[in-house]
Amino acid sequence: MALGAGQHAGKILAAVAVLLMLPVLFVLMLPSLIFGGLTSSGNSGQPILNDNTAIVQNMSDIAFAVNEILGEGIIDAEARIAQDFATSGGDNYEIVNPYAADMTSNANSFIAQYCAAKGETWDSISLADMQTLLRQGKANLYSYTRTSEVRTVEDDDPETEDVVETKEETWYIYTLSYNGEGYFADTVFHLTDDQKALANDYASNLSLFLGDGLFQYTEYSGTMIASLGDVRFTDGVTEVVYFNQLDERWANKPYGTDNIGGYGCGPTSMSIVVSSLTDDIVDPIEMAQWAYENGGWCSKSGSYHALIPNAAKAWGLNVEGCTASEPQRIVDALSNGKLVVAIMTKGHFTSGGHFIVLRGVKDGQIMVADPASTTRSGKLWDLSIILNEASKRAGAGGPFWIIG
Repeated sequence: MALGAGQHAGKILAAVAVLLMLPVLFVLMLPSLIFGGLTSSGNSGQPILNDNTAIVQNMSDIAFAVNEILGEGIIDAEARIAQDFATSGGDNYEIVNPYAADMTSNANSFIAQYCAAKGETWDSISLADMQTLLRQGKANLYSYTRTSEVRTVEDDDPETEDVVETKEETWYIYTLSYNGEGYFADTVFHLTDDQKALANDYASNLSLFLGDGLFQYTEYSGTMIASLGDVRFTDGVTEVVYFNQLDERWANKPYGTDNIGGYGCGPTSMSIVVSSLTDDIVDPIEMAQWAYENGGWCSKSGSYHALIPNAAKAWGLNVEGCTASEPQRIVDALSNGKLVVAIMTKGHFTSGGHFIVLRGVKDGQIMVADPASTTRSGKLWDLSIILNEASKRAGAGGPFWIIG
């Protein structure tokens, strides 16, 4: 009996070792880029692998650097547009830039592609080197399309006083389009098919290693729930439009190359928020598509935390980040009719990572709209549970986002 138990334990350990091997190798290949050296210390004086603050700061530095280069890419595209217009013969032009407010990107993908391109020369990996390579390809970050139209405009004629003169002009409208991280795999890093597969593994393993709310997955084996129809919670200050990611209307619909039922808690939470706080009813299908097109989707990991503030701003909503050390801000916001999105880790709401919406306060407890559970959405929760189980490594201002 003891021998059988020992063999069983050995198999489990072997399986765990296999699962952990790629993350460990991945960490070893990124000492200076992600962790600043495996043996160096973070701000707390402890080994940086145990320093959540230092790890998050390093990742934030990388994301900031990537976004800075994205901004340079827009400037480059605008310069190319000006050159194009100069030869067009048109009277005037305008640029439609969907990324003016927020330049979102899949930083994990850039990191993974860069590391895959370095191959066995991982000791030369650095943020500065990565920036240099990315800048070499900034002219390929954005493309544009051009259309034209005739517009009637006022003609400022100094010889006329009260009479307003008009004239017709030919305008060119340039619309910017972000080519995406996949474009870089071919044009900057020149990855082979094997390197592309390795880059995908690296990105997934980075998400798994950082964990703590970054890897979001709902227990979903294809079994959907019946359509809930129009569900609204009216027991709080704000009437909340509720959506469930497992609803048969969209559970199997795509979220990138994943599905909403398994990975769509982020866009479903923002469907709840946007539909409740604006005049626009946005279902999870539409929000998942928006998230995919605007850099919110993380393959096999759910959503980047930046999806929450970026989507809120895209729909004209005010959003403020909030930490677990500010419970009164959360309570005050909910009491004033605002909604709060939270990224949760293992506990009452999830076994991994999961976005939920805090929708009000009743009898000193918190009302929620859980996009994966109508049961949990019907309960009252102690704020202490939510604070204790919120992500400790949340990015983009989280783990709480006050919206409204």
